[in-house]
Amino acid sequence: MMIRSLLIAGLLPVPAFCLSLDLPASAEMTLEEERPLDSTTIASGPFDGSVVPMADASGTVSVQAWRLQAAGLTTLQILEPLAKQLEAEGFDALYTCESEACGGFDFRFALETLPPPAMHVSLNDFRYLSARKGEDEYAALLVSRTSRAAYLQITSVTTGEPGEDAGLSAAPGAPLVPAEQVAPGSFGERLETAGHVTLGDLTFETGSAQLGEGTYESLAALAEYLESVPNRRVALVGHTDSEGSLDGNIALSRRRAASVLERLATTYGIPRRQLEAHGMGYLAPVASNLTEEGREANRRVEVIVLSE
Repeated sequence: MMIRSLLIAGLLPVPAFCLSLDLPASAEMTLEEERPLDSTTIASGPFDGSVVPMADASGTVSVQAWRLQAAGLTTLQILEPLAKQLEAEGFDALYTCESEACGGFDFRFALETLPPPAMHVSLNDFRYLSARKGEDEYAALLVSRTSRAAYLQITSVTTGEPGEDAGLSAAPGAPLVPAEQVAPGSFGERLETAGHVTLGDLTFETGSAQLGEGTYESLAALAEYLESVPNRRVALVGHTDSEGSLDGNIALSRRRAASVLERLATTYGIPRRQLEAHGMGYLAPVASNLTEEGREANRRVEVIVLSE
């Protein structure tokens, strides 16, 4: 299916800026975000042992996730024709890589990605391409796959139309927060706007409530947000898949949330008065528990901003 054709037919909302890319006929859009007058980062090199080099991009940010029935195709077979289309659109490649060559776990979790089940990224099988057109238009493609399907995220950034800037970042019904406290495009702004964010890079041993060793980008970002707005309180909520009893899963999910709370308090020095820990077990799934992909998406810890 062709994105432009769908837009003309009125089947998809028309964003301010949309790449004209031909996708396989099986492609199905799973999620779309459009953020006028916002900013994001585009990877321009591999993880070097400490950071992933990033290009700062500001303007109208459009992020789309697609699911492709392409079990027989490799990530390279999916990405290569899209890369040629970007070139034809006038984009010059900034950086392209595959899985471990990108930096594996560290590279993947430095990227801004849409949440599962809309977008799925296998750490063992993904490819990335970033490109730039002129000085202020950027595009990034992230392709991954499972045994059943492939997933594609398309990120595009272009200079947006000038508009009035009130210096505030808030969602309807949410407290107005000065822009100097919560930076545009930051983890904190996403949390303030959506009300909740999944801490997607956390790892736990199977059946265990103990948070894995090492650092997690999502926790560092959450800690930075809580330090910048010290009067804000959040709830950490654990979730599980549907395997096992409800009581057991609620207890496990609560202990996992509590483990995250302890890490924030002891490693990052976040005051406990800003944190709560709760468990929902399998009562709030984000995907079907009938598939392994869905169960994996349901096993998560979310952070929810609380009213003052």
